[in-house]
Amino acid sequence: MELVVLGAGTPYPRPDRACSGYLLRADDIRVWVDAGPGTLANLQRHVRPDQLSAIWLSHTHADHTADLLSAYYALAFADLSPTAPIPVLGPPGWAERMEAFLASGEPNPMSRVFEVHELHDGHEVTLGGLRLTSRAVEHGLPAFGLRAEHGGHSLAYSGDTGPCPALDDLARDADLLLCEADSSTWPSDEPRWHCTPEDAGATARRAGVGRLVVTHVGPSLSPEEATRRARTAFGGPTHCAHEGDVYSPSGT
Repeated sequence: MELVVLGAGTPYPRPDRACSGYLLRADDIRVWVDAGPGTLANLQRHVRPDQLSAIWLSHTHADHTADLLSAYYALAFADLSPTAPIPVLGPPGWAERMEAFLASGEPNPMSRVFEVHELHDGHEVTLGGLRLTSRAVEHGLPAFGLRAEHGGHSLAYSGDTGPCPALDDLARDADLLLCEADSSTWPSDEPRWHCTPEDAGATARRAGVGRLVVTHVGPSLSPEEATRRARTAFGGPTHCAHEGDVYSPSGT
Protein backbone atom coordinates (compact mmCIF):
# COMPACT_ATOMS: atom_id res chain seq x y z
CA MET A 1 0.00 0.00 0.00
CA GLU A 2 1.27 3.45 -0.95
CA LEU A 3 -0.01 7.00 -0.57
CA VAL A 4 0.96 9.49 -3.27
CA VAL A 5 0.59 13.19 -2.39
CA LEU A 6 -1.23 14.93 -5.26
CA GLY A 7 -1.67 18.14 -3.29
CA ALA A 8 -1.35 19.31 0.30
CA GLY A 9 -2.16 23.02 0.16
CA THR A 10 -5.02 25.22 1.36
CA PRO A 11 -7.19 27.24 0.88
CA TYR A 12 -6.49 27.70 -2.84
CA PRO A 13 -4.00 26.16 -5.30
CA ARG A 14 -0.71 27.89 -6.00
CA PRO A 15 2.11 27.06 -8.44
CA ASP A 16 3.43 23.60 -7.55
CA ARG A 17 1.07 23.47 -4.57
CA ALA A 18 -2.30 21.93 -5.36
CA CYS A 19 -4.96 21.65 -2.67
CA SER A 20 -5.80 18.48 -0.75
CA GLY A 21 -5.68 15.23 -2.69
CA TYR A 22 -3.96 11.86 -2.55
CA LEU A 23 -3.76 8.65 -4.53
CA LEU A 24 -4.05 5.49 -2.45
CA ARG A 25 -2.82 2.41 -4.30
CA ALA A 26 -2.61 -1.23 -3.28
CA ASP A 27 -2.09 -4.08 -5.75
CA ASP A 28 -4.25 -3.04 -8.73
CA ILE A 29 -6.59 -0.83 -6.64
CA ARG A 30 -6.41 2.95 -7.14
CA VAL A 31 -8.42 5.33 -4.95
CA TRP A 32 -8.42 9.11 -5.34
CA VAL A 33 -8.72 10.48 -1.80
CA ASP A 34 -10.04 14.06 -1.86
CA ALA A 35 -10.15 16.01 -5.10
CA GLY A 36 -8.91 19.49 -4.31
CA PRO A 37 -8.18 21.93 -7.14
CA GLY A 38 -4.98 21.04 -8.99
CA THR A 39 -5.02 17.37 -8.04
CA LEU A 40 -6.70 16.03 -11.19
CA ALA A 41 -3.72 17.04 -13.31
CA ASN A 42 -1.31 15.45 -10.83
CA LEU A 43 -3.45 12.32 -10.61
CA GLN A 44 -2.89 11.74 -14.32
CA ARG A 45 0.85 11.39 -13.73
CA HIS A 46 -0.01 8.06 -12.09
CA VAL A 47 -3.37 6.80 -13.39
CA ARG A 48 -6.05 7.84 -15.87
CA PRO A 49 -9.25 8.94 -14.14
CA ASP A 50 -11.28 6.29 -15.96
CA GLN A 51 -9.04 3.60 -14.43
CA LEU A 52 -9.78 4.56 -10.82
CA SER A 53 -11.26 1.92 -8.54
CA ALA A 54 -13.05 4.54 -6.42
CA ILE A 55 -13.02 8.14 -5.23
CA TRP A 56 -13.31 9.05 -1.52
CA LEU A 57 -14.26 12.55 -0.34
CA SER A 58 -13.81 13.71 3.24
CA HIS A 59 -16.23 16.66 3.03
CA THR A 60 -17.68 19.10 0.51
CA HIS A 61 -15.47 22.17 0.95
CA ALA A 62 -14.08 23.25 -2.42
CA ASP A 63 -10.42 22.80 -1.49
CA HIS A 64 -11.19 19.07 -1.17
CA THR A 65 -13.72 18.53 -3.97
CA ALA A 66 -13.51 21.12 -6.77
CA ASP A 67 -11.58 18.89 -9.19
CA LEU A 68 -14.37 16.31 -9.07
CA LEU A 69 -16.27 18.67 -11.39
CA SER A 70 -13.35 18.71 -13.83
CA ALA A 71 -13.18 14.92 -13.61
CA TYR A 72 -16.89 14.75 -14.40
CA TYR A 73 -16.39 16.70 -17.63
CA ALA A 74 -13.37 14.57 -18.57
CA LEU A 75 -15.29 11.34 -18.00
CA ALA A 76 -18.66 12.43 -19.40
CA PHE A 77 -17.72 14.48 -22.44
CA ALA A 78 -14.05 13.95 -23.35
CA ASP A 79 -11.93 10.92 -24.17
CA LEU A 80 -11.90 9.22 -20.75
CA SER A 81 -15.27 7.46 -20.61
CA PRO A 82 -15.15 4.73 -17.96
CA THR A 83 -16.43 1.24 -18.80
CA ALA A 84 -18.65 1.45 -15.69
CA PRO A 85 -19.54 4.28 -13.29
CA ILE A 86 -16.77 4.94 -10.78
CA PRO A 87 -17.86 4.55 -7.14
CA VAL A 88 -17.64 7.87 -5.28
CA LEU A 89 -17.90 7.71 -1.50
CA GLY A 90 -18.61 11.06 0.10
CA PRO A 91 -20.61 12.82 2.80
CA PRO A 92 -24.41 12.93 2.62
CA GLY A 93 -25.60 15.22 -0.16
CA TRP A 94 -22.28 15.42 -1.99
CA ALA A 95 -23.80 14.53 -5.37
CA GLU A 96 -26.56 17.14 -5.14
CA ARG A 97 -23.98 19.77 -4.20
CA MET A 98 -21.86 18.93 -7.24
CA GLU A 99 -24.90 18.81 -9.51
CA ALA A 100 -25.91 22.32 -8.44
CA PHE A 101 -22.76 23.61 -10.10
CA LEU A 102 -23.55 21.78 -13.34
CA ALA A 103 -27.06 23.28 -13.72
CA SER A 104 -27.55 20.87 -16.63
CA GLY A 105 -31.26 20.20 -16.28
CA GLU A 106 -30.49 16.50 -16.60
CA PRO A 107 -31.84 14.34 -13.74
CA ASN A 108 -29.01 13.02 -11.53
CA PRO A 109 -26.18 13.96 -13.92
CA MET A 110 -23.50 12.61 -11.58
CA SER A 111 -24.80 9.10 -12.28
CA ARG A 112 -23.64 9.43 -15.88
CA VAL A 113 -20.08 8.57 -14.79
CA PHE A 114 -20.18 8.17 -11.00
CA GLU A 115 -21.81 5.59 -8.73
CA VAL A 116 -23.10 7.61 -5.79
CA HIS A 117 -22.41 6.35 -2.26
CA GLU A 118 -22.89 8.32 0.96
CA LEU A 119 -20.65 7.82 3.97
CA HIS A 120 -21.81 7.38 7.54
CA ASP A 121 -19.94 6.98 10.80
CA GLY A 122 -18.36 3.52 10.76
CA HIS A 123 -18.85 3.05 7.00
CA GLU A 124 -16.68 0.20 5.65
CA VAL A 125 -15.92 -0.91 2.11
CA THR A 126 -13.49 -3.49 0.77
CA LEU A 127 -11.84 -3.06 -2.63
CA GLY A 128 -9.78 -6.13 -3.44
CA GLY A 129 -7.49 -6.53 -0.44
CA LEU A 130 -7.92 -2.88 0.64
CA ARG A 131 -10.33 -2.06 3.46
CA LEU A 132 -11.50 1.52 3.96
CA THR A 133 -13.18 2.60 7.20
CA SER A 134 -14.68 6.09 7.58
CA ARG A 135 -15.45 7.91 10.82
CA ALA A 136 -17.37 11.13 11.35
CA VAL A 137 -15.05 13.88 12.59
CA GLU A 138 -15.47 17.49 13.79
CA HIS A 139 -15.45 20.14 11.05
CA GLY A 140 -18.70 22.05 11.46
CA LEU A 141 -20.41 20.14 8.64
CA PRO A 142 -20.61 16.45 7.71
CA ALA A 143 -16.96 15.38 7.46
CA PHE A 144 -15.04 12.12 7.69
CA GLY A 145 -11.60 10.74 8.38
CA LEU A 146 -10.32 7.56 6.78
CA ARG A 147 -8.44 4.44 7.86
CA ALA A 148 -6.99 2.22 5.12
CA GLU A 149 -5.73 -1.31 5.83
CA HIS A 150 -3.95 -3.70 3.50
CA GLY A 151 -1.57 -6.59 3.96
CA GLY A 152 -1.24 -6.12 7.72
CA HIS A 153 -0.40 -2.40 7.44
CA SER A 154 -2.56 0.65 8.10
CA LEU A 155 -2.69 4.37 7.50
CA ALA A 156 -5.09 6.99 8.81
CA TYR A 157 -6.09 10.29 7.22
CA SER A 158 -7.70 13.03 9.27
CA GLY A 159 -9.50 14.91 6.53
CA ASP A 160 -10.28 18.32 8.04
CA THR A 161 -11.11 18.15 11.72
CA GLY A 162 -10.36 19.41 15.14
CA PRO A 163 -9.07 16.94 17.74
CA CYS A 164 -11.79 14.40 18.54
CA PRO A 165 -12.19 10.81 19.79
CA ALA A 166 -13.03 9.55 16.28
CA LEU A 167 -9.67 10.78 14.98
CA ASP A 168 -7.88 9.01 17.82
CA ASP A 169 -9.78 5.81 17.00
CA LEU A 170 -8.90 6.00 13.31
CA ALA A 171 -5.24 6.53 14.11
CA ARG A 172 -4.96 3.88 16.84
CA ASP A 173 -1.71 1.93 16.26
CA ALA A 174 -1.61 2.98 12.58
CA ASP A 175 1.72 2.69 10.84
CA LEU A 176 1.22 6.15 9.33
CA LEU A 177 -1.01 9.10 10.27
CA LEU A 178 -1.60 11.81 7.66
CA CYS A 179 -2.99 14.69 9.70
CA GLU A 180 -3.90 18.24 8.82
CA ALA A 181 -2.15 21.10 10.61
CA ASP A 182 -4.12 23.99 9.17
CA SER A 183 -4.06 26.40 12.08
CA SER A 184 -1.19 27.97 13.95
CA THR A 185 -3.47 28.53 16.98
CA TRP A 186 -7.15 28.10 17.79
CA PRO A 187 -9.20 30.23 20.21
CA SER A 188 -10.03 28.26 23.33
CA ASP A 189 -13.63 29.51 23.38
CA GLU A 190 -14.52 28.42 19.84
CA PRO A 191 -15.40 24.97 18.44
CA ARG A 192 -12.34 23.19 17.07
CA TRP A 193 -12.79 22.62 13.33
CA HIS A 194 -9.06 22.29 12.48
CA CYS A 195 -5.92 20.86 14.06
CA THR A 196 -2.84 22.83 15.01
CA PRO A 197 0.58 21.15 14.62
CA GLU A 198 0.48 20.43 18.35
CA ASP A 199 -2.91 18.78 17.94
CA ALA A 200 -1.57 16.59 15.14
CA GLY A 201 1.44 15.59 17.22
CA ALA A 202 -0.61 14.93 20.35
CA THR A 203 -3.04 12.76 18.36
CA ALA A 204 -0.15 10.73 16.96
CA ARG A 205 1.31 10.28 20.45
CA ARG A 206 -1.99 9.23 22.05
CA ALA A 207 -2.78 6.82 19.22
CA GLY A 208 0.67 5.23 19.20
CA VAL A 209 1.26 5.67 15.48
CA GLY A 210 4.51 4.77 13.79
CA ARG A 211 5.00 7.93 11.72
CA LEU A 212 3.26 11.29 11.41
CA VAL A 213 2.93 13.28 8.20
CA VAL A 214 1.43 16.75 8.55
CA THR A 215 -0.52 18.13 5.60
CA HIS A 216 -3.00 20.88 4.67
CA VAL A 217 -0.71 23.41 6.36
CA GLY A 218 -2.43 26.79 6.37
CA PRO A 219 -0.97 30.04 5.02
CA SER A 220 -0.16 31.32 8.52
CA LEU A 221 2.45 28.55 8.92
CA SER A 222 5.50 27.42 7.01
CA PRO A 223 5.76 23.68 6.39
CA GLU A 224 9.02 23.64 8.31
CA GLU A 225 7.50 25.31 11.36
CA ALA A 226 4.45 23.04 11.28
CA THR A 227 6.66 19.96 11.10
CA ARG A 228 8.91 21.13 13.95
CA ARG A 229 5.98 21.87 16.24
CA ALA A 230 4.19 18.61 15.43
CA ARG A 231 7.40 16.62 15.97
CA THR A 232 7.91 18.21 19.39
CA ALA A 233 4.40 17.22 20.46
CA PHE A 234 4.65 13.71 18.99
CA GLY A 235 8.19 12.75 19.87
CA GLY A 236 8.43 10.38 16.89
CA PRO A 237 9.26 10.47 13.16
CA THR A 238 7.46 13.45 11.63
CA HIS A 239 7.41 14.74 8.05
CA CYS A 240 5.49 17.31 6.03
CA ALA A 241 3.58 16.28 2.90
CA HIS A 242 4.79 17.80 -0.35
CA GLU A 243 3.38 17.35 -3.81
CA GLY A 244 4.85 14.20 -5.39
CA ASP A 245 5.85 12.52 -2.12
CA VAL A 246 5.14 8.78 -1.84
CA TYR A 247 4.61 7.21 1.59
CA SER A 248 4.31 3.53 2.46
CA PRO A 249 2.91 2.41 5.82
CA SER A 250 5.41 -0.46 5.72
CA GLY A 251 8.14 2.12 6.37
CA THR A 252 9.68 2.60 2.93
